[in-house]
Amino acid sequence: MAFDGTWKVDRNENYEKFMEAMGIGMMKRKLGAHDNLKITIQQNGDKFNVKEASNFRTIDIEFTLGVSFEYSLADGTELTGAWTLEGNKLVATFTRKDNGKVLKATREIVGDELVQTYLYEGVESKRFFKRG
Repeated sequence: MAFDGTWKVDRNENYEKFMEAMGIGMMKRKLGAHDNLKITIQQNGDKFNVKEASNFRTIDIEFTLGVSFEYSLADGTELTGAWTLEGNKLVATFTRKDNGKVLKATREIVGDELVQTYLYEGVESKRFFKRG
């Protein structure tokens, strides 16, 4: 509902530091900071269809709130976890399959933007998306 639509990345905050904490090499970090990510979200009750399109890949993700699923990041890092709805925020807790460390993510609408926040090993990053 509120999340429905197509969102294009507008700017990043501390994103390279986050990618570094995740163990992503310098070349991939430089490219990742300019990935032109576009997210299309469709919500139907507790079910979400999300399409992520960037310079690197296009994937379709389907998930149900509270139900664990597997997901891999653009760099190939494999995760397992679930999204939940807390108030007007989508909140996710994912566990890396390679080292068992936790990645937390939130998505919320702030004004006319979709703000995606990541937290990994004490490093927080935000990506801001505009409708488009």
